[in-house]
Amino acid sequence: MNILLLGSGGREHALAWKLAGSNLCTSLFIAPGNAGTAACGTNVDLSPVDFEGIRKFCSKQSIGLVVVGPEEPLVRGIVDFFATDAVLQTIPVIGPSAKGALLEGSKAFSKKFMERHNIPTASYREFNTGNSAEGISYLQQHSLPIVLKADGLAAGKGVVICQNHIEAVAEFELMLQGKFGEAGSKVVVEEFLSGIEMSVFVLTDGHHYVVLPEAKDYKRVGEGDKGPNTGGMGAVSPVPFADDTFMSKITQRIIIPTVEGLEKENIDYKGFIFIGVIKVGEDPYVIEYNCRMGDPETEVVVPRLKNDLVELFLAAAEQRLDKVKIEMDPRTCCTIVAVSGGYPGSYEKGFPIAGLEEPLSGDSLVFHAGTRKEKDQVVTSGGRVLCVTSFADTVYEAVDKSRDVLENVYFEGIYYRRDIGYEFL
Repeated sequence: MNILLLGSGGREHALAWKLAGSNLCTSLFIAPGNAGTAACGTNVDLSPVDFEGIRKFCSKQSIGLVVVGPEEPLVRGIVDFFATDAVLQTIPVIGPSAKGALLEGSKAFSKKFMERHNIPTASYREFNTGNSAEGISYLQQHSLPIVLKADGLAAGKGVVICQNHIEAVAEFELMLQGKFGEAGSKVVVEEFLSGIEMSVFVLTDGHHYVVLPEAKDYKRVGEGDKGPNTGGMGAVSPVPFADDTFMSKITQRIIIPTVEGLEKENIDYKGFIFIGVIKVGEDPYVIEYNCRMGDPETEVVVPRLKNDLVELFLAAAEQRLDKVKIEMDPRTCCTIVAVSGGYPGSYEKGFPIAGLEEPLSGDSLVFHAGTRKEKDQVVTSGGRVLCVTSFADTVYEAVDKSRDVLENVYFEGIYYRRDIGYEFL
């Protein structure tokens, strides 16, 4: 089977690595890919949101399966585009319809969905320019801290936690004025929940589901979880506090009502559901949904997954996930992300990366994110450049192995957190 994977980050490199290892994969194409994915298949100079270009490519290359990595093409309706095209409609696409992708594409939609299906989440209100005065008044009386979320897609940076009312009003006004572009034309104001967070990943066929290995990621750029939010500085899996009792609560109170809710509302959804969960006391609450796998969580979830990924995707496409049993590596997996100097603010690109030719032990993997090839040299091309994933029996040992590998990698301005998993070390 010829497979097309859309995307270019660390998540896509991890997926490409796993897809390429399947006996069902004849040829793998990655659009546009990065310097790392080129070792797993063929990179294609094609944007994930160029639907017409994708249409022509799928026809020319006899593509039998399309896997969508990032959220933007899903929110823009690539699944619907395939379903309504006479040439493409027989090709399975792993991802939800545009309406299903609203779970990530609109915070307001997802909050209303959770309300309708009694899924535990923080209380909230939503505001726009039409009722901004009411929003300001609401903020001025709100308990602290206050969580503000841009309603639409903001590249993982549309959430601000405000510690005082003056800051909250200022951020609210900036969002409505375009701080996050169209994503902030509507602002969701949420109750702040205090607890510890984790990520839960579900693959659903619209009726049935399987739960993949869980993970915990680290968003802050600085050690000890200090500094501004990023796309993710590292992750660990499994999550030590997510015991069987807690995971059972997540299944009963969140996963089952979510999948059943999608079915009740006739939402076409054959793909991943990322559930950002916060543990408050002993109870799980949903912070957010994403309509795709997380990054860098994919870089620890996929390596732990023993199942053939192509077989899983075909089972999802054919609505037979009830016949699938997930198998996972029991060891701990940790990934540490190396980023460009200045990230998540401004940073330069094009710096040569040294040390990638060093041999790795069987317990470590390097996944590329913001990289590209210039002749025979791999150079930086993004904020999050690459990550190192390692297996071990404990979080401490896995973190240590990834750090050891990164000590031999160099590019100008390289920075990475040395304390990923710090609360479990």
